[in-house]
Amino acid sequence: YISGNRSSASSEAPTQTISSAPSGMASGSSPPPRLSNPIVSATMRDQIVPVRGLERIMVQTMTKAHSVPTLLYSDEFEMDELIQVRAECKKLAAERGVKLTYLPFIIKAASLALLEYPKMNAHVNEDCSEYVLKGTHNIGVAVQTASGLLVPNVKSVETKTVLQIASELTELQKLGHDGSLTKEHLTGGTFTISNIGSIGGTVCKPLLVVPEVAIAALGKFQAKPKFDEDDEIVQTSVMNVSLSADHRVIDGATVARFSNLWKQYLEKPASMLLDAK
Repeated sequence: YISGNRSSASSEAPTQTISSAPSGMASGSSPPPRLSNPIVSATMRDQIVPVRGLERIMVQTMTKAHSVPTLLYSDEFEMDELIQVRAECKKLAAERGVKLTYLPFIIKAASLALLEYPKMNAHVNEDCSEYVLKGTHNIGVAVQTASGLLVPNVKSVETKTVLQIASELTELQKLGHDGSLTKEHLTGGTFTISNIGSIGGTVCKPLLVVPEVAIAALGKFQAKPKFDEDDEIVQTSVMNVSLSADHRVIDGATVARFSNLWKQYLEKPASMLLDAK
């Protein structure tokens, strides 16, 4: 989740102009336009790029994460009702000066599910001789900064409303853009959500943020056909959710039940009103 910027090549490559028409082009037709981005010459020299700063930190954290035996679980969440609820609430949130995306709902629903399955919100010690069930839900989300992706966390999600979570996400994004995120923002996470779907893709295997024991990756929204109650084919919006968990302390059944409850809250967002504090 932490990546630095790659340095660009220092030497200039000669440009290449395509002057002949491709095979099969009709006689007398005009040649293709000049490429706006010239083809890079194969003679460009290799570069040695030292791994430093945030990239070096990423090497260390991902190496540690890869050493953990990990269970991967994935499911599809239907998002039609959440899309409708968010559309209804978006204007009200804007009137209060808050940008309301889907992510605050997803984070709050995850927190409600964590209340029922606290083992998913734990920290494990280095030799896995004990783990701590964390008393608060500090849920991490990736934020783009000039230095790369960083993962600050929204503190005490279990005590916050969807609107409060949305406001804090906006503030974290602003701090990240300004390069003002502090150690307080970046430490103390208990569960992480990677919104990879905002870029693209559906299913992936997220690596744990040690010492956390679970992490989720959100795929992009997709329109898919399904059978309704009358066996008619209808269109529905779905999101793939991929969960990775430390298999030393969490079994597959716990991950599946947590995912099912999280899914229930998001597919029937009104049900969050019954359990939200």
